Amino acid sequence: MGEAVKRAGLLFALVGAVGFSFKAILVKLAYQYEVDAETLLALRMAISLPFFLVMGVVADRRAARRLDGRDWLWMAGLGFFGYYLASYLDFLGLQYISAALERLILFLYPTLVIVLSALFLGKPVTRRAMAALGLCYLGIALALGHDLKIAGEAGAVLLGSLLVFGSALAYALYLMGNGEVVGRLGSMRVTAFATSFACLFCIAQFLLLRPLGALVQPWPVYGLGLAMALFSTVAPVWLVSEAIRRLGAGPVSLTGTLGPVITIFLGWLMLDEAIGASQIAGAALVIAGVLVMARRG
Repeated sequence: MGEAVKRAGLLFALVGAVGFSFKAILVKLAYQYEVDAETLLALRMAISLPFFLVMGVVADRRAARRLDGRDWLWMAGLGFFGYYLASYLDFLGLQYISAALERLILFLYPTLVIVLSALFLGKPVTRRAMAALGLCYLGIALALGHDLKIAGEAGAVLLGSLLVFGSALAYALYLMGNGEVVGRLGSMRVTAFATSFACLFCIAQFLLLRPLGALVQPWPVYGLGLAMALFSTVAPVWLVSEAIRRLGAGPVSLTGTLGPVITIFLGWLMLDEAIGASQIAGAALVIAGVLVMARRG
């Protein structure tokens, strides 16, 4: 039974990594129909919201500790940074850069957790961590150089990269706050309710910035929004949570290193994104840097 549980956990982790990696591809495909980021994000989150509410209610019923007002404020704040702001900046950035570069920049979030922990929590940065940071950012420089070479519009690539880097920063802030409440409230309950708040923020943003007529889109946009919600949002969140329950956070986090490789391959296969030696070398350096940090952890 133990081996079966481990195999199921590994399968869940791998499928979850594929689902998260597929998100950028779906966004880029939807942009071909000239839908804007606010409308596409609202579609994704509106479809996801009922599923996360159910997940949250189920997790809440199983929990021994009831939620108070302070807990709800924490989850609203986590939802704002971790899923609303991070998602919105990511969707904006994908208008300007390739899916492969986007995934590599997002993959920097562990390095940002280290830097933020050093700045605000006084945690020391070891030589191993410094080496890992160097590998990661050298890899990003190589991948960015690849995109600058083939894109032609340096300003657009740099803007998109900065927006996605902001997304990674917002997610790093979410992770730091997440550690403050998960131990008290439970991982699935926090994730489900924080994401539910993020869904509401995204829908409210759409209602403030766009007319309701913007929801009238070609049918492929609805199909891609549905796929984005189910296969790249709801399912991966549940799968990764279940994988962590079976395997622990460490092994599951290592499967996430497949994300950039999967996105580079899918970008080449489905979006005709060019693959160059500098991009592959950059991806290898970023993954190596994250693995060094994971080993440190």
